[in-house]
Amino acid sequence: MSNRTPLTGCLPAFGRHRGYPPRYGWLRKVYDALRQDPTALRRPDATVVLGVGKSMVPSMAFWSHAFGLAARNGQDLVPTNRAHWLLDEDTGADPYLELDASLWLLHWWLVSSEPCHVPTWRYLFGYSPFSRSSRAELQGRLAAAAGAAGHRTPAASVLASDIACLVSMYAPGDPTAANIEDELSNPFRTLHLLDPEPPADRTADRSHLVALRRMAGRHCPAPVRAYASLDFAARTASPAAGSISLARLASDPLGPGRLLLTGTADLRCALHQVADRNADLAVVQSGDGEESLVYSRPPVLLAEDVLAGAYPALRPATSGDAEEGSSSSLS
Repeated sequence: MSNRTPLTGCLPAFGRHRGYPPRYGWLRKVYDALRQDPTALRRPDATVVLGVGKSMVPSMAFWSHAFGLAARNGQDLVPTNRAHWLLDEDTGADPYLELDASLWLLHWWLVSSEPCHVPTWRYLFGYSPFSRSSRAELQGRLAAAAGAAGHRTPAASVLASDIACLVSMYAPGDPTAANIEDELSNPFRTLHLLDPEPPADRTADRSHLVALRRMAGRHCPAPVRAYASLDFAARTASPAAGSISLARLASDPLGPGRLLLTGTADLRCALHQVADRNADLAVVQSGDGEESLVYSRPPVLLAEDVLAGAYPALRPATSGDAEEGSSSSLS
């Protein structure tokens, strides 16, 4: 992966969110609508079905697709196995996204997916060399990354819109702001992945800093971090039983250390915690002191069992009974 450019694996698309970050209830509304009718988001009465304004409908479709909760079937969208696993009214892990674990999981799905639908997000969390930068600096680095990946350089206004949407999605706002409804409508702000921006008055410099909280991932539930580690291993190491080094998990731009903002020590602690409860998982140290996560079953199947630990209401996972080579329902 060393020869990958930062936006390799990303769709050459910016700004498809139409300026709206995902709001409370959106993913659930889309899931329910698509279960009833795959054409629901294309119908003239989509605004009535979803209970939103006309400009929000394309954004809702985009986010459901970007999180991997909906897939294209021609012009239609259909719920994925992942969506049923998480959002099903009767058997879903968290149908109304009431747990922080679900927001961390959705964040991982969003920024780690191949292809990735949000290149700005992928760049900031996985590849940005700085924890703090101005919007203008980030915009310049994104334009350079797009060029290096062979993409057409997006317009400055499109990149600015992408950065604004990302900040609105993750950075706590001003609690005294007049638009308190906007402050309460963005669920991913509760993860505290970005520091709040300085308040902007009429004389302040509007090129606010975008500041990552590099240790925010210590608050991510251990089963989600273990799931992400196994998911990453399945896609980048081997789909069979095997191992992957903790150093790679912690430092690879597309690994859980970077994308979930968790340091090596915190990641090690989380993996030990989960391994202590799962006989198919272990953290071992070689003679030269290198630590590795070792898994005795295909990681894509073990990952789902591990993730169930974050959802007490789930019935015991059954993916361990699947045949070798079977795909996880979260794929």
